[in-house]
Amino acid sequence: MATVLVTGSTDGIGRRTASDLAALGHRVVLHARSEERAAHAVGAVPDAAAVVIGDLASMAETRELAAAADASGPFDAVVHNAGVGGRGEERTRTADGLDLIFQVNVVAPYLLTALMARPSRLVYLTSGLEAEGRVDFADLQHERGRFDGLQAYSDSKLCDVVLAFAIARLWPRVRSNAVDPGWIRTRMGGPAAPGGLAEGADTQVWLATSDEAAADVTGRYFKGRRERRANDTAYESDVQEGLLAACAGLTGVVLPR
Repeated sequence: MATVLVTGSTDGIGRRTASDLAALGHRVVLHARSEERAAHAVGAVPDAAAVVIGDLASMAETRELAAAADASGPFDAVVHNAGVGGRGEERTRTADGLDLIFQVNVVAPYLLTALMARPSRLVYLTSGLEAEGRVDFADLQHERGRFDGLQAYSDSKLCDVVLAFAIARLWPRVRSNAVDPGWIRTRMGGPAAPGGLAEGADTQVWLATSDEAAADVTGRYFKGRRERRANDTAYESDVQEGLLAACAGLTGVVLPR
C-alpha cells in the first residue's frame, strides 16, 4: 500500500485519480483550496485518509499546505495535478502580484516540492500544449504586450515538464516524471473532449504506485502509459536551472540539492 497526495483533487482528473488510488487500497490524502471544497472532496472520495487545505494562488497558503501535507505523510508519491487553464486576453493577478496561471501551475508545485519531505515518486501533470510552449526568462509571466491566455497556459505546462526533469536530474533517488493526461471531458477540457476521466487518471495512478519496470523510471514524459518525446526545451539543463532560479527568486525558497 502506498500513501499518495493528489493536489487539486476536488473534481475532474484529480478526483478520479484519488478515487482510483483509494479503490486500489492505497492511502490517499486529498487537497482542496477551501473548507467548502474539502467537504465536497471527502464526500466524493469517502475512503480518503485525510484532506489538506490551501489555495495555490497564495504563496502563504501554499507554504501552510506543505506543512499540513507533511503532517499527513510521509508520502510514497505526490501527484501534482492542480492547475488552471487559460483562455482569451484577460490577465488575472493574485494577491502576491503574480500571474494566476504561472503561480498555480508552476510556482505552487515548485514550492510544494521544495518544502515538503521528498517522496519516492513525483508526478507532474502537463498538457499536450507543452509542445507549443516557450520558456522566456525575460517574460515568464507574460507581462509584455497583449496577454494571450492560451499561450500562457501552454508555457506553464512546458514549465511543469521542465520542473519534473530538473527534479529527476537533481534528485536521482526520486522518480520524477511528467504526464499528459490527454484531452479529457472535465470542466477545463469541456464537453467536446474525446477522453473520459478513467483515461485521464490512469497513467498517474500507474506511475505513482506500480512496480512494473516501465514505471520504474525518472525524467520521462508519458501519455497513455507510453513514453513520448517532450518539447526539446525541457531537456536542456540550463533551462531547468533557469526555471529553478526564477522560482526561488519569486518564493524566497531554494530547492534543496
